[in-house]
Amino acid sequence: MRISELSRRSGVPNATIKYYLREGLLPPGRATAATQAEYDETHLRRLRLIRALTGVRGLSVASAKQVLDAMTEHRADTHELLGIAFGIRPPDGGTPAQDEGEDPAGANPEAAALVDAMGWSVSARNPARRIIDETLRTLRSLEVEYDWEALLPYAELAERTARHDLDNLETVTDPLEKAERAVLLTFLLEPALMALRRLAQENESTARHGGDEHSPA
Repeated sequence: MRISELSRRSGVPNATIKYYLREGLLPPGRATAATQAEYDETHLRRLRLIRALTGVRGLSVASAKQVLDAMTEHRADTHELLGIAFGIRPPDGGTPAQDEGEDPAGANPEAAALVDAMGWSVSARNPARRIIDETLRTLRSLEVEYDWEALLPYAELAERTARHDLDNLETVTDPLEKAERAVLLTFLLEPALMALRRLAQENESTARHGGDEHSPA
């Protein structure tokens, strides 16, 4: 397809596609003339992934290129590919800096206890560990007694949600399309999942307390 068709099918303007080509985010098409090239479905899928990374995940163009390069390198390793798409694995294959001998899991002991209790196989450097410990510390600083054990019911729900997420990716065979779907399912669905919780909370409150104002004194 010509660049105009690629633009129409992807929803990305011509000028933006040319910018991605210049910056190396999009590989060049097959040259058909001095100033013309043909593009294929691979370019279309990569464009959609670029849009997901920059528009949905909010990465800069430079960061998106780094992620795309890493995904291309690990396209045969689904676990690594999804880790990069989810933002768990650093795209450069490295790990955040740490002091020699530091136990990264030990820095977040409550998350570590939760992971162990659930029997999960989770990287010690998964950034979600830090979020869990920081959240629990904040709650206690506000005199809300909450520890990792109180999160176990939520962890069980999260496990079921993750299983459903991965089930939705099983039918996708193309690595770039799988990565795009992973980004969309993770970052676009999160607000909707929180909204569902709010709806369920109102429903439960109505079931438990909806008749309170009409109760006898």
